[in-house]
Amino acid sequence: MKLELQGITKRFGALTANDHISLTVEPGEIHALLGENGAGKSTLMNVLYGLYQAEEGEILLDDVVQHFQGPGDAMNAGIGMVHQHFMLVPVFTVAENVMLGNEETSFGGRLDLAGARAKVRDISQRFGFDIDPDAIVEELPVGVQQRVEIVKALSRDAKVLVFDEPTAVLTPQETDELMAIMRQLRDAGTAIVFITHKLREVREVATRITVIRLGKVVGEASPTASNAELASLMVGRSVELTVQKEPAKVGDTALVVDGLRVIDPIGQVVVDDVSFEVRRGEILAIAGVQGNGQTELTEAILGLQDRVEGSITLDGRQLRGLSVRRVLDSGVGFVPEDRTEDGLVGEFTVAENLMLDRSQSGPFVKRGWLRLTELAQFATDKIKEFDIRSQGITTAVGRLSGGNQQKVVLARELSRDLRLFVAAQPTRGIDVGSIEFVHKRIVETRDAGVPVIVVSTELDEVTALADRIAVMYRGSIIGIVPADTPRDVLGLMMAGELPAEQGAPTTPQGTEQVA
Repeated sequence: MKLELQGITKRFGALTANDHISLTVEPGEIHALLGENGAGKSTLMNVLYGLYQAEEGEILLDDVVQHFQGPGDAMNAGIGMVHQHFMLVPVFTVAENVMLGNEETSFGGRLDLAGARAKVRDISQRFGFDIDPDAIVEELPVGVQQRVEIVKALSRDAKVLVFDEPTAVLTPQETDELMAIMRQLRDAGTAIVFITHKLREVREVATRITVIRLGKVVGEASPTASNAELASLMVGRSVELTVQKEPAKVGDTALVVDGLRVIDPIGQVVVDDVSFEVRRGEILAIAGVQGNGQTELTEAILGLQDRVEGSITLDGRQLRGLSVRRVLDSGVGFVPEDRTEDGLVGEFTVAENLMLDRSQSGPFVKRGWLRLTELAQFATDKIKEFDIRSQGITTAVGRLSGGNQQKVVLARELSRDLRLFVAAQPTRGIDVGSIEFVHKRIVETRDAGVPVIVVSTELDEVTALADRIAVMYRGSIIGIVPADTPRDVLGLMMAGELPAEQGAPTTPQGTEQVA
């Protein structure tokens, strides 16, 4: 089935998310839609799937204009979507999830669960998925859950499949398996739309590439295009994609985490007996699929978790049990993984956000009075130093792009006298150009002798920045390995496996550390 989008325009108030976008996807091809977060890719696919109604433009399937009032219409027309965040009921079986929303009944009006099981087996056999129809979804690995999403779409005879950022929660090995599945579907005649911002993946699997920037199509490219060419299209200028850094000049141990356990509000252990050290002048990157305890680990260091056991010492001083204010005053800088929720106040100005964690004392407050002149000068200097694109220091930070918002957070945190810098998902949702800047500042912080922890689910980012890599799996550190550890080994560790031929990863002291 051929898919055509002609002049699709979608607005949200004054914001034009899609601006007269046109593209064609032929049967048996993988058409990659490449662009940074916020470029309008997912909005366009939500229009295609009937979740949004476009103000202008048409959707055609095999040259016939379609009018989708909801996802049901799109599915009935042969369009399936594999969402970034799986649309599955965790406590249901695979077969129950596959038939959900498309229930068929047998004689007597009973649900035809046997028929759903047969569909799962048939599709699994055709594509080599190896999925048990009676398995409970929440007990399946993430990669298998994604296959269930694919089976669900194919069970409804989807001729056009949309993959929306499908590798965001996968290990490298699971990503490779997904690419193989996409090629199988392509060879079977399925038209595939692959939404992503990852250059390596799009070059590996795409038949054609359309690049979107700020809601508009800015170019088309071949998979043979270089990463630099694709990045330039995405950002609108040339970008340095390689992190430039000299070998670390490592000093004394600064941060020691020993036997750390974090228990969530419902009593689950989300960080389990984690121990590691970070030395001055090095970057320890913490890798892992999202949801394996990384968030709770950084929050425990910052004093944001209530039920914490074990020890966290910085330069010999115990941080566990201190308030967030006292942790920050101890010289800890923190870039949270969600800047809009935890790093900034959108209604506040750039200047006000730059003083958020220094509102109780100098240099901006004296005897309870705000020193506006000093704040204005500081904010002006930081806008220039960190290349924050805004209309001035009084601009509401919520009006800035994601990359410029992240620069505000960095400017605030890196402008203090730091003894530890923690950056969680430091480049999430920002453009390639801003990523280049953020990486440069992180490396400069390391080179200034500050111990740095970087938490990232992007393996390319981990390997580019790290001096050592700690891999987390189900709340534990499965090993700490050198930065030059092969990607396939890291991917196996992210899935909870430790290849015997590689030997056990070691801590800096050379002792085995397998949780």
